[in-house]
Order: sequence, then structure tokens, then C-alpha cells
Amino acid sequence: MKIIFAGTPEFAATALAALLKTDHEIVAVYTQPDRKAGRGQKLTASAVKQLALEHDIPVYQPLHFKSSTEEGLAAQAELKALNADVMVVAAYGLILPQVVLDTPKYGCLNIHGSLLPRWRGAAPIQRAIATGDHETGVTIMKMAAGLDTGDMMYKTLCPITAEDTSASLHDKLAAQGAEAIVAVLESEEKLQQYLAAREVQDEALTVYAHKLSKAEAKIDWSIDAVQIDRNIRAFNPWPVAFIQLDETNNLRVWNSKLSNENAQGAQPGQILAIDKQGVHVACGNDSVIILTSLQWPGAKPLTPVQINQTQKLTIGQIL
Repeated sequence: MKIIFAGTPEFAATALAALLKTDHEIVAVYTQPDRKAGRGQKLTASAVKQLALEHDIPVYQPLHFKSSTEEGLAAQAELKALNADVMVVAAYGLILPQVVLDTPKYGCLNIHGSLLPRWRGAAPIQRAIATGDHETGVTIMKMAAGLDTGDMMYKTLCPITAEDTSASLHDKLAAQGAEAIVAVLESEEKLQQYLAAREVQDEALTVYAHKLSKAEAKIDWSIDAVQIDRNIRAFNPWPVAFIQLDETNNLRVWNSKLSNENAQGAQPGQILAIDKQGVHVACGNDSVIILTSLQWPGAKPLTPVQINQTQKLTIGQIL
């Protein structure tokens, strides 16, 4: 089949790499315009663009597909001229109007990192961890004009462990998403079967995964250790949980684990111990969390042994 692939970050690049190993023809790749990145703020191509260029696939980077502008209409015409059988979309970052969704022969299929209709929206992986979900997965859906509202065609399951961060879960789901889209597109006949058997989402079960903000990554010691630990793991690698040291400096918290200790009599945020396990801190409901990876401004993340050696924190200190 002739496939258009639309995506931007590593999550999408993993799926594109899998499709490149099949007999399908990737006729074009759509991705976000190059962005400034890194300390030098150099214009950097997306992970998907870099992979496409390595395989000599034409790359398109329209700003939008709006019918109300000449640029949008030109982008629509350009896509239509590719005469694709299907368009695969994964973390693309642009809204596709109905006219685009209807352009390929079999429409547009989306690789979404959750078990829809739970966690529609921008941050499904992070919200699943922060909420304490025990499992998530990938849903392949036929796209509709709404936000992740399309009919479901294929699902995979992925347990969420007590050690999973958004980074580790992202990589597991990226691999599952790649396998899932290859399975759905095994042949034109197989795709037709999945399309015929697709399932409408139950709106009553909808949960939205709202975008993350830096402000919500500030640790609130008044809540219990279980929730703080979930948040720390959910916000790794972005925006990264933090402790505010002063008006301009934050201590980043990259990882943690739960403790069986009881913090009765201690203030929330009080350091109870600093040892080879990490920094033991009192939380809400007399619970205790152990911070296992900390990063001071301008420095690298430190292990428990290194944290102890810096002597920047003291027992009894209120964070």
C-alpha cells in the first residue's frame, strides 16, 4: 500500500522505522517545522524528519491545513496529489481537518498511547502514571475530527510497574505502537477487516489527559508519599518534579521510592534521614518517601551516595 506517515517525536519515529521494514511504500512524511533546540538554540529536525531523510523519503512541513488560507489549501492539494491508500498519524502535533482525514483511500489511522476512551489528549502516558493506573496500552483508531474520538480498531496492553517513569513507559508503548500499526496494515485485506470491525468509543468512559505544566511539577509535601512518588515518576523526563530552594533556584527530583517508615510527629517536607538509600522525607498522612536522584542547579543528577557526600542537605531541614 501507499502510505503517508505524519509524526514528529521519537514515539512516532519508532513506528515509522517499523513500517520502513515492510513492503509498503512510504510516499511521504509529514512532520512539524524544524524547531530551535539545545543550548545553542540551533534549528533541529524532528526525529521523524531525520529518519525520513536517511531513507530518501520526501518530507513536508506545512504550518497547518486550514481551508481558510491559501497556505492551508495548498497543503491539502499537495497531500491529495500523493494519492495514498492510508495516512498513519502518531504524535504529529497538527490538527487535521475533515477534508484531510477523508483524502486517503482508507482515511487516517492514529497510534495513541492509551487505552481509549481513557486518556484522550496530550499527555496520556504521564496522566496514567500520576493517577496510579495499573495498566495502559496503545489504541489504533480511525481518526475523526474530534480530539482522539475516532473508532477503535486494535489495542495492546502494557502493565505499569511501580518503577515506571514516563520515559520508560513511553519506550514500551512506542514499541507496542509500532507492532500494532504493522499488524493492522499487514495487507489491504487485513486493513479492510479491521475497519469493518471497528468499535465506537463509549463517551461515558472518556477521561482527558490535559497538557502538563511546569507549575504542577512543584512537590507538595502535604499530600501522601504514594501520590508524590507517582508524580515524580510521571514528570520524568519532563517537566521534572522539583523542590523550590529560593525564588530563582529549584532542586530537581528525578526519582524516588516509597518507604515503610512512619513520619508521626514530623512536619511535611522534613528530612528524616540521609543514607545510602537516599533522602527520607516526611509527607502527608505521616507517610515517608525516599528521594533517590537529585539535581542541583547547574549540576548533574546525583545518586544517594553522591547526595550524602555533597552535605548540602541536613537531617531536620524542611524542604
